[in-house]
Amino acid sequence: MFSFTLPVLAMASAAFAAVTAPMSLDQRHVARQTLSGQATFYGGNVQGGTCSFSTYTLPSGLYGTALSDSNWSNSANCGGCVAVTYGGKTITAMIVDQCPGCGTNHLDLFPTAFTSLAPASKGIIDINWDYVPCPVVGNLQIHMKSGVSPYWFSAQVVNAHRRTTTLETSTDQGKTWKATTRQTYNFFENSGGVGANSAWIRVTSQTGTQVVVKDVPMTSDKVVTASANYA
Repeated sequence: MFSFTLPVLAMASAAFAAVTAPMSLDQRHVARQTLSGQATFYGGNVQGGTCSFSTYTLPSGLYGTALSDSNWSNSANCGGCVAVTYGGKTITAMIVDQCPGCGTNHLDLFPTAFTSLAPASKGIIDINWDYVPCPVVGNLQIHMKSGVSPYWFSAQVVNAHRRTTTLETSTDQGKTWKATTRQTYNFFENSGGVGANSAWIRVTSQTGTQVVVKDVPMTSDKVVTASANYA
């Protein structure tokens, strides 16, 4: 009796352990989001795109894409990266623009991104894609919008490893934090400002990892590089 049940229990335990093994951040937040849609291509627009990345240049090897307005989610996916697969080939692209009127899960790729997957003559292809960490170089940056002052706050996150979900400010060295409101053009704003010449800024990614950038001046068009990127 015991010789029969113990191996069975051991096998059951092993099977349970295999099923419940802890997953990494990327497995929890990316693996379950495989999407199917279509891809087209257009001229590409980083600095003039709807994500408002006016100070940013895509790093070498990373393509760009516009995302359907059906997936826009008030710009929450701006700066996120997607792995796009077609015909056994996969490329990685950053979301920098919106594709108005495109269908759900539609990506309007930059020309070089599209032609890395299929000939331009195809025009439109059926794809699978996932959100993935961005293969960016260096640390994330805080870009202050034109017109920022102690009495009006507006900032965005650029060059981030992951998508940003919240941005908060503190004028008491992190003792308390004040929320901002994300705009559809990918800036986080507080119409009353922070009431000081500088502030700490805390940003949180879609996986919950955080970066704090200290002593950011409330200066129009200022770009401040953090000491880290999202884990």
